[in-house]
Formats: sequence, structure tokens, C-alpha cells
Amino acid sequence: MSLVVVGSIGLDTISTPAGAVVDALGGSAIYGALSGSYFCPVKIVGVLGTDFPVSGLELLQKHGVNLDGLDFKEGKTFRWSGKYNNWNKAETLNTELNVFADFAPILPESYKSCKSLLLGNIHPELQLQVLNQIESGAHLACDTMNYWINRCPEEVAKVIQRVDIVFMNEDEVRDFTGRADIFSAARDILSMGTKWVIVKRGEYGSVALSIDEMYFTPAYPVEKVKDPTGAGDCFAGAFMAYLSNCGELNRACIKNAVLYGTILAAMNVQDFSVNGIIEKNKASIDADKELLTRWTN
Repeated sequence: MSLVVVGSIGLDTISTPAGAVVDALGGSAIYGALSGSYFCPVKIVGVLGTDFPVSGLELLQKHGVNLDGLDFKEGKTFRWSGKYNNWNKAETLNTELNVFADFAPILPESYKSCKSLLLGNIHPELQLQVLNQIESGAHLACDTMNYWINRCPEEVAKVIQRVDIVFMNEDEVRDFTGRADIFSAARDILSMGTKWVIVKRGEYGSVALSIDEMYFTPAYPVEKVKDPTGAGDCFAGAFMAYLSNCGELNRACIKNAVLYGTILAAMNVQDFSVNGIIEKNKASIDADKELLTRWTN
């Protein structure tokens, strides 16, 4: 049982109506790895510069995350700066790729036989490089974003054809398929060969679809949102980490994975950066999951 998370590792400067942070831990791999660490051993793959804080590495180690897949490069770590005028969409103010510009993911041998693989929303060519290194038998999942969908849709399609689970939000499934409604859009994606499409709907929860199944989940109620950054990555990390304990991708496993993903995403938005998810325990997560289960039945 293990989850490999491949994605960006960054330092974020974020402004929201609730406040601001500068050079805070961020990136899809960081959020996904920390979120998934409550459910199984996690192994992270990414690149970081010499300015990445030691405290960030110590935090990952505290959560039991294996760091053998990290590539330390001379130079600055990937940086992103954004502002939220509303909670559903960030306005990007600045992006500095830095060492991430030359990222070429190479998996250590011990990573290649993982039970679950989460490909964060990096360039689809990089996602394909990782898929070529994974041994058979793993649950494979990819996340993506409009940036890649609009610039290299053919490469995104190649990734989708090779994974079991696709994470997209409502805008992304519409952009990728050209469909107006998310259900027809998800069906088009399923026709490409993937087993499940998980449509993230922000404050409205999510819907998981397969060829013959559909499962709706509301968002877990949060009274005060501080920072939505990384919520989707936390959802996917918890989702795939839970699935590492499952054999067949049946409805029951997917349902529980969605519920756990929903809980970690809700925890994440209640504080800046990763602060909402780092001081939790499995018992409190399970308790929230049971509440959400009762509300959805």
C-alpha cells in the first residue's frame, strides 16, 4: 500500500479576503502528499531549488513522506503569486518556473511498484514520462488544468487513455470536450477508456461517474474559508491514498475515496497554505467522514 505523487513543489504568495501569505508552501505534489499521508505511505516526486525551506522538508518527513524522488537543483524553487477576489477562482499575478522549467521526473526503483499513482497538473508530456516508468497493477490517476487543455489537448488525451481516474473541475471537462453539460462531457471522457471521471464542483461538492455509476457528494460545510489554494490537490491526494488500500475500483471504494477527499479539501480551505491539513489525526478525519456519510445517505 503506497501512493506516489508527482507534481509541482512551490512557494506561494497568496492574497484572499481573509488575509495574505508570502512564500508559503505550495504546489500540487506538496498538497497531495500531505493530504494522502493520513491513509497510506506516500512517496513524492518533484524538483526544488536551494531556497526551499528546510522546515518544508521536515514537515513532509514528519508526515512519513518518502523524499527519495525529490530532485534538488541549484537555483530558485517554483513560485506562484495569486489573488482571490472570489473563492472559486484565483487571479494569477505572477508565475516563476525557475528550476521547475527543466523538470524531468525520474522515479526511484522503489516507487515503480506503488499501489496508487497521482499525476498532478503538470505538463501532460511529463505525466506520460511517469506512466512509462510505472509497473503494472497500480491505480493510475491524473489531474489537469485549462492551461494544458487549451495548449496541448492531444497530449492530455493520451494521458487520459492510459489512466483509470481523471480529476477535472466543471470548466475543465467542458473545455476539453466542448460539451455544455458536465454529464455528457464526462461520458465523452469515459469513452476514451478511463474508468472513472471525478468532476470537482467547488462549494457544490463533486460527482463521480463511470460507465454505469454516478455518485454525488456535497461539499463539507465550512463556516469560514481562508484560502482555497490546493483544495483540489488535497481532494485528489486523499482520494488516491485511500484507494491504495483497495483492490477493485468498485463503487464502494470510490464512494469512500470521494468522502475522504471532500473532508481533506474542507480542512485545507480553513487556513492558508498547508496549515489546514498538517495538524490533524485519522480519528478526527474519520469522524468528519462519518458525518458526511450520514448527510449523503
